[in-house]
Amino acid sequence: MPDPVTAKETVWIPFMHDEMTCDKTTIIIGHSSGAEAAMRYSEKYPVRGIILVSACVTDLGDDNERESGYYNRPWEWQKIKSNTTFVVQFGSTDDPFIPWKEQQQVADGLESEFKKYNDKGHFMNSSFPELLNVVKEKLH
Repeated sequence: MPDPVTAKETVWIPFMHDEMTCDKTTIIIGHSSGAEAAMRYSEKYPVRGIILVSACVTDLGDDNERESGYYNRPWEWQKIKSNTTFVVQFGSTDDPFIPWKEQQQVADGLESEFKKYNDKGHFMNSSFPELLNVVKEKLH
């Protein structure tokens, strides 16, 4: 993705739409800031579904996150739900960056299929078979 440090909404959303051509057949997988990008994208455009990993609802008091632009207005949960056929979310209670309360707020707002863990941290492992299994399931 372009702008990987700040992950600005004004850069990522147009890139997803114009360069990646995300559409109603696309499953968007977003991790951390990418999860917020997936949610904001789905407020505007229909996609097949979104898979969120370590998602949050606020900038967590972080200047870089605030600068991204995702958190300056309320989340439009109903629009996201109406523009997706499914929302799957992965969260871990021991995530060192995203408080559990934030992850739960996303799950509550989207009524997501929430896969909860206690030992995955911020999901930084190179292998993530649980996510792969969800993608395979949703493609069939």
